[in-house]
Amino acid sequence: MIIDLARFVKTEQPFWQELEAALQKLHNDPHRKMPVEELMHFHELYQRASADLARLDTFSAESELRVYLEALVSKAYGEMQDAPAGSRFRPWHWLSITLPVTFRRRAKAFQFSLLLTLVGALFGALALQIDPDAKAVIMPFSHLNGSPAERVHDEEAGRSKELDGRKGSFASYLMTHNTRVTITTMAFGMTFGIGTIVLLFYNGVILGAVAFDYISSGYLTFLLGWLLPHGSVEIPAILIGGQAGLVVAHALIGWGSRVTRRERMRVIAPDLVTLIGGAALLLIWAGIVEAFFSQYHAPVLPYSVKIAFGTVQLVLLCFYLKFAGRKGESS
Repeated sequence: MIIDLARFVKTEQPFWQELEAALQKLHNDPHRKMPVEELMHFHELYQRASADLARLDTFSAESELRVYLEALVSKAYGEMQDAPAGSRFRPWHWLSITLPVTFRRRAKAFQFSLLLTLVGALFGALALQIDPDAKAVIMPFSHLNGSPAERVHDEEAGRSKELDGRKGSFASYLMTHNTRVTITTMAFGMTFGIGTIVLLFYNGVILGAVAFDYISSGYLTFLLGWLLPHGSVEIPAILIGGQAGLVVAHALIGWGSRVTRRERMRVIAPDLVTLIGGAALLLIWAGIVEAFFSQYHAPVLPYSVKIAFGTVQLVLLCFYLKFAGRKGESS
């Protein structure tokens, strides 16, 4: 409850006036493109004005101030909802600026997604070290339950020929399956993040168990040559799906926020679309690489070539997510 209305108005009025000035600029030049930093500040001003309007409801006698704030918030909401006339989706702008900037803005959620996966990987490795028979329970695919030595022998003996003539359909299956997993990881954010946390942890358990199984058997080179080409893109894509799910969970819970849940969900919607769109693109590429590149092993394709390919791919992806679009952030 507001104790001192005069003090409240004196403190908040400069922010209302700043929001008014920004709206007037947009009114005078409706085709003006606001840089990312300015857009974020505009949104902060809108959120603050919305919260002030909610706080003002504790007073029954301040009708004029309430009408003023309602009009201000309504105009700001309209500007955020309505795209400028003639605006259109620009793929290159989205890829080079919108996606990496959105990723960095939600970086804490990605870091938590990565942490959950790493903790799961450690658990999976420890579980297999303590009880090797746990492999049958942990591994989701039958071809992972066998001996690493037998699998490596079969693969290097030419088992990859089994995909000849159907690599296109296999790539399509991989894209569909992995995209479904990623979207599910995001959608489980609606369980207040519990489902997302469980999926990220379980994916980590599988990854850790597989890594321990092959490394402890002396097949680190095979493991890297098998997983790095597609995993260096596929795993980050699934982590981005987890990132989106955690963003949803945070908006639902709303720690420290004075904005309504509906408004919080509306605000994050564009970021969710961007993150899932980016993850989908990564998974399409990962599916192609896995079907047409990862499934070939030495002597057909040297492991050094596969490891180098996956390493370079991972470095480029990290560089892109960390640095791409920085001009758009600062301009």
